[in-house]
Amino acid sequence: MSGGLLVAGTTSDAGKSVVTAGICRWLVRRGVKVAPFKAQNMSLNSFVTREGAEIGRAQAMQAQAARVEPSALMNPVLLKPGSDRSSQVVLMGKPVGEMSARGFFGDAGAPSTGDGAQPGRREALLGTVTDCLDRLRGTYDAVICEGAGSPAEINLRRTDIVNMGIARAARFPVVVVGDIDRGGVFASFFGTTALLSAEDQALVAGYLVNKFRGDVSLLEPGLDMLHGLTGRRTYGVLPFAHGLGIDEEDGLRISMRGTVRESSVAPPHGAEVLRVAVCAVPLMSNFTDVDALAAEPGVLVRFVDRADELADADLVIVPGTRGTVRALEWLRRRGLADALARRAVEGRPVLGICGGFQLLGEHIDDEIESRAGAVDGLGLLPVRVRFAAAKTLGRPAGEALGERVEGYEIHHGVAEVLGGDAFLDGCRSGAVWGTHWHGSLESDGFRRAFLREVARAAGRRFVPAPDTCFGMLREEQLDRLGDLIEEHADTERLLALIESGAPAGLPFIPPGAP
Repeated sequence: MSGGLLVAGTTSDAGKSVVTAGICRWLVRRGVKVAPFKAQNMSLNSFVTREGAEIGRAQAMQAQAARVEPSALMNPVLLKPGSDRSSQVVLMGKPVGEMSARGFFGDAGAPSTGDGAQPGRREALLGTVTDCLDRLRGTYDAVICEGAGSPAEINLRRTDIVNMGIARAARFPVVVVGDIDRGGVFASFFGTTALLSAEDQALVAGYLVNKFRGDVSLLEPGLDMLHGLTGRRTYGVLPFAHGLGIDEEDGLRISMRGTVRESSVAPPHGAEVLRVAVCAVPLMSNFTDVDALAAEPGVLVRFVDRADELADADLVIVPGTRGTVRALEWLRRRGLADALARRAVEGRPVLGICGGFQLLGEHIDDEIESRAGAVDGLGLLPVRVRFAAAKTLGRPAGEALGERVEGYEIHHGVAEVLGGDAFLDGCRSGAVWGTHWHGSLESDGFRRAFLREVARAAGRRFVPAPDTCFGMLREEQLDRLGDLIEEHADTERLLALIESGAPAGLPFIPPGAP
């Protein structure tokens, strides 16, 4: 077997990431050596590979679904928003600078705009991503590509390297995913196809309905009419699945008020529950750190943005952020900084991770991220932070609370620890902990030891379950994604697409691209 497929979507959040992961898990269970690929990703949730490359967290999750080691080849371009107008560009796992959207999408023949736009950038990036894809195709039986947003973003088609641009370059067939739970899925399928050029339409093989609730037979007349209108079949109707709990691609769209991470509902192992409040800071990154807590029976996790929401929390987490100084100002403006200070005085637990760790310190010197210069931190930890131009990317391992811990680091801030008790690469002062390590709570023994410390400090009769294995729970969730594809998609036709490409003679749907 040798081939591939592009999973596109009618919109962002249509389900491209989970469908891609599900197809990867389904294929690997059939004995196919498969790899995920996303040419260009925009996300604040990222991961560090073993070779020290930063890629989108969703691609790391998809690699796990495929049972392969994540690689920079699987996500050659990562954009990490720093504001509404600019992003840090990570190329082949390493940051290459901050750039505006216009600067990033600079194209050959375009006049200089004075904002960093480089003529020919699209061609150079397309060459990079196609080279990565070729290398994956030379190693794996199949490569399942994930698109971004919608392939029918007609204003961006000229510079597209992630949707139809990569499909055209690789001659990959395209399946378009639509979220029927939002409504309007038939119009979205038809409109997406009809706004593509004839050359692009020739690669759109058909559709996949996601998040359907109810009796599929009621949907079938619409699917038949869609086939009659477009000449393209629907490759499956995936049911709405609760509590998948997989890694999110983008923290910018999370609903803050009272949000609880989806996880299995289980009674507490001990006499009481443990309540965890996560401060939903601006440009929140790698909030997937709390997934391992939410997977624990009796641990209730919610995201908050008001000081009064910390009152009943047994543990408050200040998560990572792409804007440490901006998050610090936000905490002060909303009264959360004062609430955190009161907690520290009262000996009530607080955990800062990465950017959250940095702002808990005494002083921040930032000429890199915010260019704010010298800024006072919250002063809850004896730490001084200086932002360096070089980004720290690593996969550290060590010991804390008598347990083995593994994690990953993604930060520009360099912390100088001036006191307190050692805690991973950071420190602990009273009931306040801080570390740069993402993913540490996925280490089962360490997580249980940490929760026991929190429960003791909070005065809760909470006992962590002795048998919760986060890695096993994640594998079960990925198997559920594979089951969705295997049980509800037309797998034989999907295999034929991956092996042989889009069917010949697919009709053109007017009007086509402008």
